[in-house]
Amino acid sequence: MILAGVDGSRAGLEAVGWAVREAGLRGARLRIVHIMPVWAYEMPQGVPHAAVGQWMRDGATSTLAEALRRAREEDGDVEAETLLLPGDPRLGLLKAAERAELLVVGSHGLGGFRGMLLGSVALGVAGRAACPVAVVRDLPAHTRGEVVVGIDGSPSGAAAIGFAFAEASVRGATLRAIHAWRRPAAGGGLFAPPVAQEMAEGERRRPAEALAAWSGSYPDVKLVEQVEHGHPVDVLRDASAQADVLVVGSRGRGELAGLLLGSVSHSLLHHAACPLAVVPAGTRPRYV
Repeated sequence: MILAGVDGSRAGLEAVGWAVREAGLRGARLRIVHIMPVWAYEMPQGVPHAAVGQWMRDGATSTLAEALRRAREEDGDVEAETLLLPGDPRLGLLKAAERAELLVVGSHGLGGFRGMLLGSVALGVAGRAACPVAVVRDLPAHTRGEVVVGIDGSPSGAAAIGFAFAEASVRGATLRAIHAWRRPAAGGGLFAPPVAQEMAEGERRRPAEALAAWSGSYPDVKLVEQVEHGHPVDVLRDASAQADVLVVGSRGRGELAGLLLGSVSHSLLHHAACPLAVVPAGTRPRYV
């Protein structure tokens, strides 16, 4: 089951459109969820300000109906349903996504300040959900035929590779696996040439080592390996301009213990030029 969160914004509807196409590719059903304040959800008739609660419930129902229409316009063959829940949008989506294979949200919603690049709900669920989270922004005007995954050697990075292989397989797309790295400085200068060369060779080997665990399971996927000397955010952001979806792990190597979202995935949530899938460690694709 794929879960899509909506709030009545245009970004939420775009997320539904992307989610229903994703459900069609996977042969999955789609559940569209809207979460409203508890006080309005539970307000009975006949009490002071009951009309306000009814107005908010009517608005929530209308939001779900519009989202369902969008889903059916995109793909009428996908089984789609709606669900209205009370509570905090972030906590509610995290709870609802416990049995989902993918949670899809828009990049920003009705509550964001003008000019904000990312909404609080998208930022609040990415890296915290038990399943991968897709944040939909800047939908490509046409299919580009490429899935991009960032490789960093972390546990969540390994899970991202599995997700990306499965995604490329169902889309019939090329998988571009990118490892971006920067040579660190030591003692006020660069490492000595022999050490620097050994480090570079190790970084060049990293993609092949990381991909070996998955490539045999997806022989149909055309794979392109790419190693770049540069900051991962810059390299992956540029690559996303030619991708249908960019896939990254929720946390990379060297991130502090306890972080819910790594610095690279956090930055790409703001700046990726296509939908971004953030994959937590330990998850495996539930489709082939």
